[in-house]
Amino acid sequence: MRPGIIIRNYQATDAREITDLFHDSIHSIAKSQYSANQLEAWCPTPPNYAHWQNRLDIIQPFVAVSKAQNGTIAGFIELVQPGEIDCLYVHPLFARQGVAKQLYLHLEQRARQLQMKQLQVEASLLARPLFEQVGFSEIRRNEIPRNGEVLVNFSMVKPLTEHNEVSA
Repeated sequence: MRPGIIIRNYQATDAREITDLFHDSIHSIAKSQYSANQLEAWCPTPPNYAHWQNRLDIIQPFVAVSKAQNGTIAGFIELVQPGEIDCLYVHPLFARQGVAKQLYLHLEQRARQLQMKQLQVEASLLARPLFEQVGFSEIRRNEIPRNGEVLVNFSMVKPLTEHNEVSA
């Protein structure tokens, strides 16, 4: 667990910061795996703040906050019923510091409390190694047409049994 990071529930006042985090994460971190045109197709500039406010108000993600950086949002993850992970993004300043794994572990713990039998995710090229590390198996490779581009991701699944809990 990364020191100084706490996981909390979403608050409506987080929406703009999360929207900017989403955009910055894709256009900064994902550029190593996707072309500029693919990034723009995935996440257009400028972000649609009204869309994201509505989406986040409905989904209510878990939010990683940095105590050392005055409450800056370091990342977020969404759990959609039944057992689908949608959106796991980390702010570029917090990339490769364990924030994504910490968010995932929090989500898995919540899914187990809700007695979900499995988790599934459509993982990007960048997220795939993390999900493999925490016990997900690839079902298939996907090519998603979006705004004239093709984005690659992977359908992955993890059964939630008493024998496969992940620790930090």
